[in-house]
Amino acid sequence: MKFADFICVNGIKPELNALDKEGVIRELAESLVAAGAIQAENVDGIIKAIMKREELGSTGIGRGIAVPHTKHPSVETLVGTVGVSTEGVEFSSLDGEKVHLFFLLVSPPDRPGDHLRALENISRQLRDDMFCKFLKQSKTVADIQQLLEEADNNQFGS
Repeated sequence: MKFADFICVNGIKPELNALDKEGVIRELAESLVAAGAIQAENVDGIIKAIMKREELGSTGIGRGIAVPHTKHPSVETLVGTVGVSTEGVEFSSLDGEKVHLFFLLVSPPDRPGDHLRALENISRQLRDDMFCKFLKQSKTVADIQQLLEEADNNQFGS
């Protein structure tokens, strides 16, 4: 599975304004609404589901990265987006560091395989230090989109 299969380019946020965990999740979810990828009336339910998932254990996986995700019946296909925070956000990460890179995923409950493949793809790419460095430096949607395409084309070490 590639980023192109699930990342909603019009939902990418190259500069997040939110300063806390729920704020970031809300900002990314609302960017998916603005992009037409999810319905506005489902935003609160999706945010609640992601926050419930966060209670099980933070999706802040360390090295300035978080992958908040959930399964939700309001989506028919896997959808995700990317957000970058220059300031960094306290996210209860495993390493205690602030998070700068966010990949938010929402998938239908009946497609667990897609959900896992997307998480696998994200985590594989995020193990690449150059990919993360470039992503943190990205200032526009076009920059991030190009980086995701390069990752899809295996132009990084992973």
